[in-house]
Amino acid sequence: MIDLPLTLSPEVAEARANGAPIVALESTIITHGMPFPQNVETARRVEAEIRAQGAVPATIAIMDRRIHVGLTDVQLDALGQAKSVAKLSRADLAACLATGGIGATTVAATMICAHLAGIHVFATGGIGGVHRGAETSFDISADLRELAETPVTVIAAGAKAILDLPKTLEYLETLGVPVIAYGQDDFPAFWSRTSGLKAPLRMDTAADIAAAHRMRARLGLPGGQLVANPIPAEAEIPKAEITPHIEAALAEAAARGIAAKAVTPFLLQRIFELTEGRSLTANIGLVLNNARLGAAIARELAAAT
Repeated sequence: MIDLPLTLSPEVAEARANGAPIVALESTIITHGMPFPQNVETARRVEAEIRAQGAVPATIAIMDRRIHVGLTDVQLDALGQAKSVAKLSRADLAACLATGGIGATTVAATMICAHLAGIHVFATGGIGGVHRGAETSFDISADLRELAETPVTVIAAGAKAILDLPKTLEYLETLGVPVIAYGQDDFPAFWSRTSGLKAPLRMDTAADIAAAHRMRARLGLPGGQLVANPIPAEAEIPKAEITPHIEAALAEAAARGIAAKAVTPFLLQRIFELTEGRSLTANIGLVLNNARLGAAIARELAAAT
């Protein structure tokens, strides 16, 4: 790590030195997911949940030409209030570092930075995927390719329900990415526990997921794993209830010509409005749930080293 532009927070550096379990966290949920101060409050709740489960959180962001792995309270507050923060994926991570901008990491960029820092587990909300209409727009998230290339186990509540979930699963299969539903057979749909689609794999324990991560490394297989962790039942918005809101938001985005990186933030905001805030409450519930499972997997991996 000496030649890399990496800065580990004191807490993360100590965990690395002691071989303690660490869970990476993205930062776009802070900068592009909700307003201040709720964004920072939520980030702190997620970090506290990971600590409560016996692991160390490592929120990742780009500041001052450095990849910060683990943020201090001051840095987290500053990021939560920053303006014009770049939403970084594989394509623009290096450019942001080189030019000195402030950047929040998406799933793909967080995976890259976590791997550089020697972190094997990353908990997020939902991954990106194949957008509806991708057969003409070719709009496919870089998250999927990253899962095929970077050896990090990613815990998410499935792919975001605004996407084309059948095509997303098909594309992940083409890329050879293990998609593991946790504790159920169905692939979850972010705000909803089920998408109506069967997941390719099922595992019921953090120990099995950690063992599969280690086995991929032993076999020399590239890429990571997607662990699809269903939202807790008490927090979910059932598929039949959320689907009309998703369709309405998609129709509005198409009518307004919203495309590329602007699509997902627009859709999430409109669904928040259409559900009168329930989608955000559900989002927070699923992120906390994924943090708990991420900590359990990280503990299993740390115990085996």
